[in-house]
Amino acid sequence: MPEIKINHLAIVVENIEDSLTFWRDALGLPMGEVQEVAQEQVKIAFLEVGESHVELVQPTTESSGIAKYLAKKGAGMHHVCFEVDDIIATLQQMAEKGIELINETPRERDGRKYAFIHPKSTSGVLVELYEILPD
Repeated sequence: MPEIKINHLAIVVENIEDSLTFWRDALGLPMGEVQEVAQEQVKIAFLEVGESHVELVQPTTESSGIAKYLAKKGAGMHHVCFEVDDIIATLQQMAEKGIELINETPRERDGRKYAFIHPKSTSGVLVELYEILPD
């Protein structure tokens, strides 16, 4: 079985700057990049935790999926992201085992391919898969 590791834990927040009071200032996690992802209509901030990250996700529009999630469920844990060596093979293997995929074909941005697995197949947890692309 190929190596799988946790890439990040994503937390939906109303305001990244306000959330940094805990994650960066009180907990002391080193701050990584902050970026706006137009295609997802979010602003994200990464904080380092060993070889993994905490990803703070803030909606940038009221109509985005994250904004709807925030309105319905409130701030908090959104998903866990696992890094895999071959996302296509992993998705195919999951589909063959009857796992419900949100993305049957991975999306691509910022040097990675990514796809989501439906919480119905994961005991209620939204799971994201990442494949880091070679430079």
